[in-house]
Amino acid sequence: MEAERAAKVGTTTALLVLAGAAIAAYGLDQLSKYLVVTNLTEGEIVPVLGSVLQWQFVRNPGAAFSLASGMTWIFTILAAGVITFIVWFARRIHSVAWALVFGLLLGGVLGNLTDRLFREPSFGLGHVVDFIATPWLLPAIYNIADIAIVSSMVLFMILTIRGVGLDGTREVRAAKNPADAADGTKPAGDAAPGDGPAPTANPQLATEA
Repeated sequence: MEAERAAKVGTTTALLVLAGAAIAAYGLDQLSKYLVVTNLTEGEIVPVLGSVLQWQFVRNPGAAFSLASGMTWIFTILAAGVITFIVWFARRIHSVAWALVFGLLLGGVLGNLTDRLFREPSFGLGHVVDFIATPWLLPAIYNIADIAIVSSMVLFMILTIRGVGLDGTREVRAAKNPADAADGTKPAGDAAPGDGPAPTANPQLATEA
């Protein structure tokens, strides 16, 4: 009973974290794009930290970081599929860390999908608004949604490498010989000197002495 209650609490917490991360990523992405579209001219470059960070308003018909331009409709379908999968899979997540992974991914994908659905030139083929330029780091221009997606992938790899499951538990490497590790016995031939029974005296020698 307690285990079931704890599982429900864990699921609820994970769902709240997932929803919160998705809403935060999506909200920041859409707000930043609104400010860019209403305040900057397309192609305009605004230095923020010299050449380290710049605002550069462009419209991207491709994937994240301006990749695969001209395949907008394919990415629209893929994004819709990813969102559907996350919503369906969400109740299986009991780990806050994994909830954060899927929340960031959901918010980022939904942010760019909104652009593709509702921005010019047409429904499903809209161009994504990109505006963050860091020439010293990446030649591409990106947005908050792209950052959320990449962050989720980085966290995904970290959790996978550390062996953290969807329930938050970590995989423990099994011993080479689990049976021996369980009962504390040693394989034959491995006994240390003095571990075995004392040698029995030869009765015949004792009599002769």
